[in-house]
Amino acid sequence: MGWTVSKIFSAFIADALNGTALFNLDSDALKAALFNDTITPSQIVASASTAYGAGVWAGGGVSDAPSWPAVGRPIVVASSAFSSNIFTFDSVDTVSADATTDLVNVYGTLVYDDTLAAPVVDQGICFNYLGGPNTVTNGTFTIVWHPSGVLALTL
Repeated sequence: MGWTVSKIFSAFIADALNGTALFNLDSDALKAALFNDTITPSQIVASASTAYGAGVWAGGGVSDAPSWPAVGRPIVVASSAFSSNIFTFDSVDTVSADATTDLVNVYGTLVYDDTLAAPVVDQGICFNYLGGPNTVTNGTFTIVWHPSGVLALTL
């Protein structure tokens, strides 16, 4: 079990291109929920299994309310763009609500759309491996999104 990579859910791409789900990455409320290494994310699961609270995402969550609630922290969208056959969706870094956060064994995050209610509530967009176990004690937890974006899709 465990995390080894970051991936965009194939169901997200299929649902977006087929019009099955009406994602708007620039205006929807997106969240980053944290998870430990007791789960093994998969890129090729059905839409319903990408959702927060479903599939592997039904367990293994790491939280410290109110610093980093189980449902995750909001992702503040900076931009999304298509250039030179690459679509990127970028965000400012996602930071805990305060400087008294206690989190242990954080391996990755599920990025999901908290706006959509149909066809799947809280449908996942991608999962991001944080490179191994991350811990903060009475401090600030920050997800530093890669310079090429939260999502970078080469077409």
